[in-house]
Amino acid sequence: MQMSPLKSRAAEPVSALDQIRVLIVAPSLHILGGQAVQASRLIKGFRQSGCLAVGFLPHNPRLPGPLRALQSIKYVRTVVTSLVYFASLLLRIRGYDVIHVFSASYYSYLLSAVPAILVARFYGKKSVLNYRSGEAEDHMTRWRRTAAPMMRLADEIVVPSGYLVEVFRRFGLRARRVFNIVDADVFRYRERGPLRPVFLSNRNLEALYNVGCILKAFAKIQKRYPEARLIVAGDGKQRGALERQARELGLRNTEFVGQVTPEVMSDLYNEADIYLNSSNIDNMPGSILESFSSGLPVVTTNAGGIPYIVKNGETGLMVRCGDDDGLAASAMRLLEDEELARSIIRRARAECALYRWSAVRDEWIKLYADLAARRYPRDWGWMTWLPLFRRSR
Repeated sequence: MQMSPLKSRAAEPVSALDQIRVLIVAPSLHILGGQAVQASRLIKGFRQSGCLAVGFLPHNPRLPGPLRALQSIKYVRTVVTSLVYFASLLLRIRGYDVIHVFSASYYSYLLSAVPAILVARFYGKKSVLNYRSGEAEDHMTRWRRTAAPMMRLADEIVVPSGYLVEVFRRFGLRARRVFNIVDADVFRYRERGPLRPVFLSNRNLEALYNVGCILKAFAKIQKRYPEARLIVAGDGKQRGALERQARELGLRNTEFVGQVTPEVMSDLYNEADIYLNSSNIDNMPGSILESFSSGLPVVTTNAGGIPYIVKNGETGLMVRCGDDDGLAASAMRLLEDEELARSIIRRARAECALYRWSAVRDEWIKLYADLAARRYPRDWGWMTWLPLFRRSR
């Protein structure tokens, strides 16, 4: 029995896939954000393995020479960067088979992902919308007339967690899960025990991550452990307010280190003994997975998709969002119960096998091969826009 083109193509060995040309469209790799980090790991992995022809196009291209000054002017920056980005899409996309578009939510989605999907459709190229925001439900609820209909123009929607698969399903969209990548070479495992009261937070200092809850929890911890130390990595609009809150709480041994590179971040994971996360809205925090890989036990709130990657009492400890009392109590429980801490650390490390490059690479290769094997119908020219006219649920 003859295999269909789709199945035969997907079954080819990795070495036979080097003719598939994939363009990854994502934030600039100079930005130390989650999307840029994951895009960088994909590009590095594929180029080192040589199994695909991979290109990169930034959402936010830098203008050449003196024109770069325009990108320092508010509003002008958005207009100029968007025009340059759209022109780059028109020039670059036609040379690739699959367009892999990283996306957040709201205006980032509108200005970065939508143009790439539309230009891919214009050229008849396959597109992957790699949506990564924990704010997906609010985004699609508030932007009901534009978000889901435009997403249907992508050939595949890929998300990093089962949580987002469920969110998209509720809006009538089918999403495929492909996990984030954890670089085990960068985030080195260190066996810990007994734990010291050295804590780490590594989230952007924005309202949705509620780092203030960690500061309040740490104030309670310091009452029992006066020598306790807290390292706060990351930056954002709330940094000044959080530094004032730390002073008002009378916190000692609390250091705000700002945004750091993955290599420096690895040293901070190694320096700490317990990772704290108190987000109110979240998807699949890379920092939690990096903590798993580093041997750092996690105490976290149960926001969004976190229960999909943290098993309470097995690979971490979870509390309700905003529960600084619970966060402090769980952290001190790890300090006082060495057997529990050791069990959580080892189970979390075993969980990291799901996020290794070899496992994630195979998922992406299969998806790219499936897409490259598909053929649009002859009447694709008018059918391609039909998803725009389907009502969102």
